[in-house]
Amino acid sequence: MAANQHTIQAQNVTDYPNNNTWFLVWNFKEDKSAEQIKPVFQRLCALVININNSALDRFPNSKASCVLGIGYDAWLLLDLPKPLPKELKNFEAITGSKHTAVATKGDLHFHIRSDEKSYAYDMAALISGLMNEIADCVVEVQGFRYRDSRSILGFVDGTENPHGAERDYFAIIDEQDPSYKGGSYLFVQKYLHNLNAWKSLTVEQQEKVIGRSKEDDVEMSDDVKPANSHIALANVGDDFKIVRDNMPFGNVASNEMGTYFISYASTFTTVEKMLHNMFIGDPPGNYDRILDFSTAQTGSLFFVPSMDMLDAMAG
Repeated sequence: MAANQHTIQAQNVTDYPNNNTWFLVWNFKEDKSAEQIKPVFQRLCALVININNSALDRFPNSKASCVLGIGYDAWLLLDLPKPLPKELKNFEAITGSKHTAVATKGDLHFHIRSDEKSYAYDMAALISGLMNEIADCVVEVQGFRYRDSRSILGFVDGTENPHGAERDYFAIIDEQDPSYKGGSYLFVQKYLHNLNAWKSLTVEQQEKVIGRSKEDDVEMSDDVKPANSHIALANVGDDFKIVRDNMPFGNVASNEMGTYFISYASTFTTVEKMLHNMFIGDPPGNYDRILDFSTAQTGSLFFVPSMDMLDAMAG
């Protein structure tokens, strides 16, 4: 490669789901000024770069990484580059006839993963030690791999994910926003499942809700698949895909079990179309049947800058 050429490095948004994951959402404290927050944020960007580099050296086989996402309000408060990424905004609730994709505030999001659970914890603890000075953690979810990448509902999750070079194509911004090449739009929702209601269904009924066979993960043919099944509504075409890193989480004692939905995409428009189909319905009223058993507790949009931009933000 010529000396004057440089390949923009993305954050680790295209890796596959890990065995151990921490999801953290933080909101800046209202009694802290931008002048107080900015220097801590600079140290934070440097820390994220450091722990990613350290992971490669210390635990090369653990697939450890930390991805930082920044919300719209935080971008403005921190006086980050303008114009903003083209599709970065505050997510607005999508309200259907029965279910709502709620919108919740999120200034910073951390997606931490490692096959070594202790290192995932260490990364979360380091970040929290710094963030506690300027922000409050409003969401903390520890995700885990369930069987062969299944959700807690018992069905394989993420079968429609792109693979190989398509992961970069669908998850990472290129020429559609040249100023933010190497970046990605990150959207997250924390879902809680009504497992008692779900388990009251027969396997055949559950399969019709999802649109796939439960045991073998085979998609139903179009003439059999219900129009309100999850597969029928959440998939918006082969030209519009996202990279999902969903993870199950839960508390068995309280039966509070759920799925942390997390998606990386080169355009947020794709995610919005999926959510519209699920919550409004296609046609309207034909909403995603899985929502009768899964309630969105959060909904936030973030922008994931490239590692190069993160380095610049670190000063």
